[in-house]
Amino acid sequence: MPQRTIIEICIASVEDAIVAQAGGADRVELNAALELGGLTPSLGAMREVRQAVSLPIVAMVRPRPGDFCYSDSDLRIMSRDIELMLEAGADGIAFGILSVDGRVDVGRCKQLIRLVRPSNPPRWQGPVFHRAFDFVSDPFNTLETLIDLGFQRVMTSGQRPGAMEGSTLIRMLMERARGRIEILPAGEIRPSNVQALLQQTGCNQVHASLRAPSTVKVGSMDFGSCRLSLIDPKVLREFVEAARLAATRP
Repeated sequence: MPQRTIIEICIASVEDAIVAQAGGADRVELNAALELGGLTPSLGAMREVRQAVSLPIVAMVRPRPGDFCYSDSDLRIMSRDIELMLEAGADGIAFGILSVDGRVDVGRCKQLIRLVRPSNPPRWQGPVFHRAFDFVSDPFNTLETLIDLGFQRVMTSGQRPGAMEGSTLIRMLMERARGRIEILPAGEIRPSNVQALLQQTGCNQVHASLRAPSTVKVGSMDFGSCRLSLIDPKVLREFVEAARLAATRP
């Protein structure tokens, strides 16, 4: 029997979380500053989202924008944030640390993975290696490294701007993984291409943002470029329907 498609929605607010749950998402990834690629959310946001929805929540832990090569002080911040996110109800942690030569920083990843201890067994998502993976120099050896480290899932666009463009590599990663680690396609996935992506890659899960453009004005001031819009409920419904349909096709 075909596997049910798992749908993860990227969120940045309580409102997003409520829309995602109502629209049929299976889990959410909570971020701040999506316009910067996603950073660690505030503790207040984590607590409020946990109260608002029953879905599994993966909390992003990324202390700053830019590269994924972190200093000792960055690592201490990430360690504290992991502990705080888990205490506030996170069911998984997404992070990624690279060395300057484009490889996984094994030592520092080990330090953080030790902190990501199982909780809430029915919802537990474990450690997730985020799209820092798309910047590594050798994706196949990196995949083996992440398996050895104990990551449960890796998020990737197949080292291309969008997952459809990277679908060939994603398929190869799925074949290489052989069920030892989950592969989560992400990047420019919409209702119009999610079926093709799932069928081409063989994946049974997908990550999407699905935000609607909007303009925010207060009096005469236009804040449209300063605040990302919320998830579009209509687009989310279309996305869920398309993704679920893909799982029923041979």
